Amino acid sequence: MKKYLILIAGSPATGKTYLITKIREQIPNIFLLTPDEGKELFADSVGFDTLAEKSQLEKRVWHFYYGILALYMDAGKQVIVSEYPFSDKQKDKLAQLACTYEYEIITIRLVADFDVLWERRKVRDLEPDRHLSHLMTHYHFHDRLEDRSKADNHITKEEFKQIIQKRKYDQFQLGEVHEFDVTDYEKVDYSHLIQYLKNKIENEN
Repeated sequence: MKKYLILIAGSPATGKTYLITKIREQIPNIFLLTPDEGKELFADSVGFDTLAEKSQLEKRVWHFYYGILALYMDAGKQVIVSEYPFSDKQKDKLAQLACTYEYEIITIRLVADFDVLWERRKVRDLEPDRHLSHLMTHYHFHDRLEDRSKADNHITKEEFKQIIQKRKYDQFQLGEVHEFDVTDYEKVDYSHLIQYLKNKIENEN
């Protein structure tokens, strides 16, 4: 049985979570693992009082993420999906794990016009279901903030642009690559890609 690690890559606000939903509709038997889930878990269970503590906590998050990924690979889960604004920082470790456990990597890279991404990012950060820890310099499980515009760690447009350019989110690739321009969601059609993935996976069973 051939095994697959599907990486959904791209800058924040490219619609990666939506794509996962569409994939699950046709390929339900996947294991989904995201670094952000780990960040939110550790923020709730441990918390942080400064940005320095938050940075240290994120190191634990990546140890946790790679550990869980290795466990599921070692167990032989056929399809593992992970979404994140992946950059070169994660490339070597992901490639190493895939090689060790004999997984074929497929990267789905989402790209979009920067100004569109920035407007989406601003909206997303104000939504009530956005985990508060992403927006604060300090956070513990009991913390609440009804007006998200008052969060003390909102990113600026220039900072957002510099991060995207420095980390090259729109250039990340490992293995087979499929790129989609998601500047206009109305023009994005994932149906052929998802059918391709479904056929590829089912033909290995």
